[in-house]
Amino acid sequence: MRTQQVGVAAVEFAFVLVILLLIMAGVVEFGRTFWYADALTKATRDGARMMSMWEASDISNGVTKVQDRVIAVAAAANVSPALVGANVTVQCDNSPPASPTFSFGACSPGTAPANVRVSITGFTVNLGAWFPFIGPDGLISLSNISLSPHTTMRYMN
Repeated sequence: MRTQQVGVAAVEFAFVLVILLLIMAGVVEFGRTFWYADALTKATRDGARMMSMWEASDISNGVTKVQDRVIAVAAAANVSPALVGANVTVQCDNSPPASPTFSFGACSPGTAPANVRVSITGFTVNLGAWFPFIGPDGLISLSNISLSPHTTMRYMN
């Protein structure tokens, strides 16, 4: 009787192991996506903080420096694909300080804005790029999930 059940535990373990590995792969993929979202949000926060303290007389130069800073912070977090200058948008709110609405546009040299906004556009993540998901019709890759964080801060200088 015992000889008929030799190896049953190994077969059961193989079935369970496949399911556990698929769950672990899903956790890794979603974790990577959340990591990228958090890193990009931190990059926009650092850029907005930097821009909020930039001298108003040299604010157009500040836009370029802030874009470089956001790209550097994202690169330090190993975000892939790497950000480029076209992904980072720096805008200033040139509306009057008492205005209840925001009016974001280009930063005007010599004009102190009420608020600054740093945003990332055109950045997509392919969920399932490292470990593909398996569905009823085969492999599933959730591609082109857009991550577009932004941070708005009051201009302090």
